[in-house]
Amino acid sequence: MTLEFSGDIWCWRGPAPHHFVTVPEHESAELKALSRLVTYGWGMIPVRVQLGSTVWPTSLFEKDGHYIVPLRASVRQAEGVAEGDTVTLRMELRQGR
Repeated sequence: MTLEFSGDIWCWRGPAPHHFVTVPEHESAELKALSRLVTYGWGMIPVRVQLGSTVWPTSLFEKDGHYIVPLRASVRQAEGVAEGDTVTLRMELRQGR
């Protein structure tokens, strides 16, 4: 399964801040339907994400009924994006770890 969507970069400012993009409702529902087939625990879904020319493996997890995509600092730096920017992500499901 491959998904492409756009979303805003937001920051969770906990003890260890992280940046994310929220997967839209329709795509989150599609992922939820497949999650039991690919999750490796705690509902985490392994994916391969592309932002611009940067591709990296990561895992999605659920927050408030939607999945969220973590954006590494190295990805944000390589693509010149920051909190508040709208980005387009392309994702492919991977098999569990």
